Amino acid sequence: MGNIRYDFSGHTIAITGGGRGIGLEMGRKFIDAGANTYLLDYDAAASAKAAESIGARAIAVDVSDTDAVEAAVAQMVEETGRLDTVVNNAGILRDTVLWKLTDDDWDQVLAIHAGGTFRMTRAAVPHFRAQSRGRIINVSSYTGLHGNIGQANYATAKAGILGFTRTAAKELARFGVTVNAIVPNAETRMVESIPDAKKAELTAQIPMGRFGAPEEMADAAAFLASDEAGYITGVTLAVDGGLSI
Repeated sequence: MGNIRYDFSGHTIAITGGGRGIGLEMGRKFIDAGANTYLLDYDAAASAKAAESIGARAIAVDVSDTDAVEAAVAQMVEETGRLDTVVNNAGILRDTVLWKLTDDDWDQVLAIHAGGTFRMTRAAVPHFRAQSRGRIINVSSYTGLHGNIGQANYATAKAGILGFTRTAAKELARFGVTVNAIVPNAETRMVESIPDAKKAELTAQIPMGRFGAPEEMADAAAFLASDEAGYITGVTLAVDGGLSI
């Protein structure tokens, strides 16, 4: 992991849900490659602490709020003069079987996952068009591909992100903008909290026999943000050890 060296010097990278987990590791990867990296998170304290730990910058933002998203994008462009890559990683869970789902549980999950992805992308497009280059990397989920009991809202949002990715890729290609999605399978705090017996059962379903490291998800994001991936768009890249085969 991490042996390929990318140079993102002078690039501005925005990562939503950057306060912890996969988002934070992506931030670390881009910082190491010389980028001006912003961690955007609803939790202001978490994003500030995370940003300080890796030398990034933090912006507290609710990605379901159009005004907040547009203000965050304007701030990044004002401070660095540009915006090169947006990683749409922000998300929440409100899990329960569908007949117990409240309207609020449904609306909040879609507003953060799908709505946040849309709002951040829309706000970034004018800057990408002006530069004739841009990268959008959307984080989806195995659940968006296959569904999961107790996650009708989450599955809908994550499946929607894949449809959005393909549509945005077609619309933005003419401007030199690529739009791709990652389906991760990483050893995060949520996975660590799973009881050992259940975790062993889940691990047995992964052809490679292990959960990925958050750093491996970051490697995939760095590749998709790079010039080397400039002819790749509309792709769903499963970084999951073969789980989604």
